[in-house]
Amino acid sequence: MNMTELLLISLGLAMDAFSVSVCKGLSMKKIDYKGTVITALFFGVFQAVMPLIGYFLGNRFEGFISTYSHWIAFILLGFIGGKMIYEVFGDSEGSEESQAYRLDIKELFILAIATSIDALAVGVIFVAQKTNLFLSVGVIGTVTFITCLFGVAVGNRFGSRYEKKAEFAGGVVLILIGVKLLLDGLGIL
Repeated sequence: MNMTELLLISLGLAMDAFSVSVCKGLSMKKIDYKGTVITALFFGVFQAVMPLIGYFLGNRFEGFISTYSHWIAFILLGFIGGKMIYEVFGDSEGSEESQAYRLDIKELFILAIATSIDALAVGVIFVAQKTNLFLSVGVIGTVTFITCLFGVAVGNRFGSRYEKKAEFAGGVVLILIGVKLLLDGLGIL
């Protein structure tokens, strides 16, 4: 596998995390640099670790990963997206403090897993291709990190203008990503 192929794979893997990062940025009234870096780190690290795990699991669990990854991602993204939509309608008279962005590590953890499950299969491909594992996971993690920094900034740019509508749209986007991953996994798309 050459560097161009690795960069394209990295960008492909980063797209779900990018979309979720945009959603995180939508919920920030003012850009939170610490939250932005932590968000990008979560997604970058998980996107790098999953192929590493897939590499070591090899072909042994390829069937299981392929069979259920789309269902797991669908459930997790649907739950988080539904939660975001619920919060838009749940507290219409909430204080500024309750509407302010807060960094939720548990939520980031779930989102990072949901968006990186497909990277397990890439690790299995690395076994077959005899790829330089540490270079590959480093590139995947770095590309995802940079992409997610950009995603949060883009989301924040629009979110500060549209507030609740943007949070609602972010929840819908997460649900749609989950549906897309499910339909892809079922071979419908």
